[in-house]
Amino acid sequence: MAIKDVLLTLTSYPEPTPVSVIEDAVSFASSLGAHIAAIACEARVEIPGTFLSSSLVDVAGIVASEARKSLKNAQDLLTSFESAAERAGLLHEKILERCVTYKVSDTFVEYSRLRDLTIISVPDSYNQWYAEAVIFGSGKPTLVLPERHRTNWFELKTVVVAWDFSRTAARAIADAMPVLEKAQQVRVVTVFNEKALGARNSAEEVAKNISRHGVYVTLDEVGAAARTIGEVLESHAASCGADALVMGAYGHSRLREFILGGATRSLLASPPLPILFSH
Repeated sequence: MAIKDVLLTLTSYPEPTPVSVIEDAVSFASSLGAHIAAIACEARVEIPGTFLSSSLVDVAGIVASEARKSLKNAQDLLTSFESAAERAGLLHEKILERCVTYKVSDTFVEYSRLRDLTIISVPDSYNQWYAEAVIFGSGKPTLVLPERHRTNWFELKTVVVAWDFSRTAARAIADAMPVLEKAQQVRVVTVFNEKALGARNSAEEVAKNISRHGVYVTLDEVGAAARTIGEVLESHAASCGADALVMGAYGHSRLREFILGGATRSLLASPPLPILFSH
């Protein structure tokens, strides 16, 4: 299925999403010829009435001030998004929602279920809760962007695909196929000496499958050498000069706590490059 309807989630609180994320998202949607919508929330902080005495602290004033800060950030982000989308000539839509802070991730998930793919960033300053919620709750592929400073535009020259013959890896390849078809080169990497892969020639066969979509595919085998899978994938992507990594997301949700696989946890905590996760 082609990716023609993309959602970009923008965080307004406690810190706004960097404008560089908007530019990368618009560049990605443009490469696919997709419609892109951006959603931002005016997040309101809820403080229990017994937490602070109103005689000592102006709780209502603090809450109102933080809400105004969040609203301004959301409006500024959506204005920046509209400008970037118009410069790129993309069909686009702005969405401004209002909710309490702990409901922001639920709002993102609800909108994500109605799109082909969701783009979300992971900040360096706090955890990746929103990204986890979308990856495991949307039922759709999620492109995670790092928020750290980037010296180049998001391109799709080289894409690395992590392959281990699992259901989630197979799902990730299927979901990412429109992206792989746009890449100049796809490198399928298998990590050996880490676990049994289940099928001896699976890497060669999946490479054939991808190549039948008109994609130039290279097979790579990398030894774990006492490193974690996350470390191996990050190092290999860097050595290839990869523009993006495609991988399955391992884990499940237990109430509001996500139990993540090792590679998913380490790469999501601090994504070194854009990563397309599928679950």
